[in-house]
Amino acid sequence: MKISDAESQIMEALWRGKPMSPEEIVAQVGKANAWADGTVRTLIHRLLRKKAIAGKKEKTGYLYRPLISRADYLQDESQGFLDRLFDGQVAPLVAHLAEHRQLTPKDIQKLKALIKDLEKNDE
Repeated sequence: MKISDAESQIMEALWRGKPMSPEEIVAQVGKANAWADGTVRTLIHRLLRKKAIAGKKEKTGYLYRPLISRADYLQDESQGFLDRLFDGQVAPLVAHLAEHRQLTPKDIQKLKALIKDLEKNDE
């Protein structure tokens, strides 16, 4: 499932907490992005059609909640990014970042710890 950058703003709001009404989503996401109410409602409807969110009628009106987790979304997006740009391989991505962005000693320490953990899991 492909979620646009704009739709991901709605998803981020929903992933942060409790189910939200359209008005709450507009207040949180619309204002932050200078979007009109209609724009936010269009994005909500797109996400409903994609089955990324669900709406349920409550006493106070409709409340929306995510149907996909943030972790699953990040996994899909990350894998798509790796596949498109680095043939699905992590090492060329890390090498690219290291060449084009100064890694701090803390970054290097975290990478070393990650590699050590991954090596333990392979044993």
